[in-house]
Amino acid sequence: MVDASPPRKQLSTFIAKYDTKVARIARAALIKMRKRLPGAVALIYDNYNALAIAFGPSERVSEAVFSLALYPRWVSLFFVRGADLPDPKGLLKGAGTRIRHIVLKGAADLDHPDIRVLMKLAMSLAPVRIVPSRRGKLVIKSISARQRPRRVV
Repeated sequence: MVDASPPRKQLSTFIAKYDTKVARIARAALIKMRKRLPGAVALIYDNYNALAIAFGPSERVSEAVFSLALYPRWVSLFFVRGADLPDPKGLLKGAGTRIRHIVLKGAADLDHPDIRVLMKLAMSLAPVRIVPSRRGKLVIKSISARQRPRRVV
């Protein structure tokens, strides 16, 4: 059955499945990301392992620059082309060929000067730029029928 409610309401429902701490961090991080990325399209994937919210200039996932991912115990900020970023302070985690991430202890981590620098660099290296003057939107891309538990058991 397809949910006909607005994307913002669906996202709120997805986040509410998580423990209070994770949900609180996610909501606050989303507010900060929307302010920092006016004009971004937020693509929502309620997947088997996690709830992922990708931010990019269009509805094409291949153009995403960042994503927030909610797991039962934490929220991570992913840099889609993080392997290309200089990271002299070793903040970015991961060993894949493209993606790197930072586990957020709180949404305030997004205001840390070193993370702001990494985000600014990621934006400057993006092949397609997010146009701040455009109106951003929220798009539900997929909802997995089967999901791992969203709360720590």
